[in-house]
Amino acid sequence: MKILGIETSCDETAASVVEDGVSILSNVVVSQIDIFAEYGGVIPEVAARSHLEAMMPVINKALADASCSWDDIDAIAVTHAPGLLGSLLIGTLTARTLAILHDKPLYAVHHLKSHVYANWLNGGLSEMASLGARRSLPSPRGSRATTRAAALRTPFDKPSSDKPTFPLLALVISGGHTQILYMPGHNQFEIIGTTYDDAVGECFDKVAKILGLPYPGGPSIAKAALDGDPNRYHLPHPKVEGLDFSFSGLKTAVLRAVQKELGLPISHPSHDLKNHLSSQQVADFAASFQKTAVDILCEKLKIALDMHPDAKSVVVAGGVSANQALREALPEAYFPIPALSGDNGAMVAAACYFEIQSGVKPVDPYKLNIYPRISID
Repeated sequence: MKILGIETSCDETAASVVEDGVSILSNVVVSQIDIFAEYGGVIPEVAARSHLEAMMPVINKALADASCSWDDIDAIAVTHAPGLLGSLLIGTLTARTLAILHDKPLYAVHHLKSHVYANWLNGGLSEMASLGARRSLPSPRGSRATTRAAALRTPFDKPSSDKPTFPLLALVISGGHTQILYMPGHNQFEIIGTTYDDAVGECFDKVAKILGLPYPGGPSIAKAALDGDPNRYHLPHPKVEGLDFSFSGLKTAVLRAVQKELGLPISHPSHDLKNHLSSQQVADFAASFQKTAVDILCEKLKIALDMHPDAKSVVVAGGVSANQALREALPEAYFPIPALSGDNGAMVAAACYFEIQSGVKPVDPYKLNIYPRISID
């Protein structure tokens, strides 16, 4: 079964052809990072217009790279929730139109579900593997960033199979989401932990802005942290009971720590702090923040494992799953290759395949709606 996956939930225009939910035949992603780096974040209206320009060229290239015609495509999958309203609209309108024109069944896929199913993809293309290798980061200086890893190891060995086994726990971490999911089987999701405020990826972006590092914040902080001391600044862990998260306090703690380090009052504007920081201070703050964020995620995951001893696998998904320090802290967990950690069409097609196997029916292309916010369950 060959499925065309379409993804436009935020600032990546993506399309991919995936066979049987695991083999990537093509994967085309046009990112808008170069546009939004100048502004330090995504502007929804600009993102939607950029999707409009790139959508059909991306789909045509995905089909060509997979050596497929429309006769070869068995279904179309598209992200319909959650995400930016205008961005979702471009992707779904395109998918609906193509489903009608080519008489293909259409499946509406939840964005977070797609991220989870990136862990079932083989990679498939040599260029995907090489891209993943180029984007992965070297280990932090020395081994200081991974000193807690042994204490946070999951209480099982990763199965010999290269695919996760059920029941499992999924840690979904991105710029817009931070959740822990319990999955007893395919296409079965229970939210057991979520963030009260900022997502961890959003926190990375905001801390990067304080430190004067470029957008997006995740890769920038990871790179700066390579030359930093993760134990230089001690940052607090939010006191949130159970499996829920809170990252807004951590962001504020970094701001106050920077102001204190520089001897500046709390009234000093955050956008000016970067002009007073040395390169070593930036590296140390980046490393200290990254270590704290990773520790928080690992601690919550350990609690989740204690509460769900039946879990046989842990998968990590979403853009922040590309973080090398987190990967080193959770050696037994499943991670997608870094090239598939961010938004892409392959993960949408993979999630669709397992929906079909679970008995999910196609949607009416004339009636499909989009939902900027909607729960995965």
